[in-house]
Formats: sequence, C-alpha cells, structure tokens
Amino acid sequence: MEKIEPPLTGGERETLRGFLDHHRDVLTHKCAGLSGEQLREPAAPPSQLTLLGLVRHMAEVERAWFRLCANAEHDLPRVWARDDFQVAFDVTGADPAEAFAKWNAEVERAREVERSIDSLDALLWQPRWQERVTLRFVLVHMIEEYARHNGHADLLREALDGTTAD
Repeated sequence: MEKIEPPLTGGERETLRGFLDHHRDVLTHKCAGLSGEQLREPAAPPSQLTLLGLVRHMAEVERAWFRLCANAEHDLPRVWARDDFQVAFDVTGADPAEAFAKWNAEVERAREVERSIDSLDALLWQPRWQERVTLRFVLVHMIEEYARHNGHADLLREALDGTTAD
C-alpha cells in the first residue's frame, strides 16, 4: 500500500490538504493487517484505548468539523457519540468493517465539503463552541487531532505486534 506524503511545495491550501490526507493515511497504515480482535485490544493497560476506538472517534471528529461545522448540517446526528465523544471509544461489540466504512465515508464527505468552500478565510459556525472559526482553523485543528491520535496509534500498534514507523 503506497503512503500519502504531504507536498514539499505548493500553496497554503494544498499544503494543509496534503498534511491532513497524510495523517489520515497514517491511521490507515497503523491499522493495516490487524484482525478485528487486535483492533479492539487495549494494548496499553490500564488505558482502554484501542485502534478501533481511534478510527471510530476520528469518524466523529470528521463529521463534527466538516459536516456539522463547515457545511452547517447542524441537525445531523453524530455517528456514534450523540453528545459524548467518548462513546466512540467504546468498542464493545463494534464491527471493524462498519467502523472503517463510516470513517472512510466521513473522510470522503469532508473532502467534498472542504473543496466546496472558496476561501480558507470563510467564516464557519462551530455549534459546540457557539463561535465562528475559519476553514483554515478547521484544517489545522484536524491535522492536530490526527497527529495527536496517530501518536497514540504508534504506541498501540507497537504494543500489539512490534510494528513501528508510518
């Protein structure tokens, strides 16, 4: 599986898109080749964090920032979380195929929404915070969110089977 790398040259928007897609790809690679049982296994006790929980959480985050905020779909329900983002981390009985399908669908919809907005300076309404944010903020926040959780994924994957690196 070929890895997505961010561009070394390009404008601001292309660079932000590239880094976000790179981090989405890192999470994909961290989960590649694992069984459903491994994806649900908390590999760093006492923490209950799992790779599958990260995938489910990132589906929620993609939806929250791109559909609820950037695309103003304020009445759209969350994927799993309802009002509590922690619900996505509970993988009891979770189906990995369903989780990856929902995450991938949210990523694709997020790309469509981002491309439909003309400017990084576009003002968007963040309903949870009751504040305006720019598309630039959303993209940078998403990169930060993936980067933080990909650090968790690094540790989880290494604990599961010794695999390191992106």
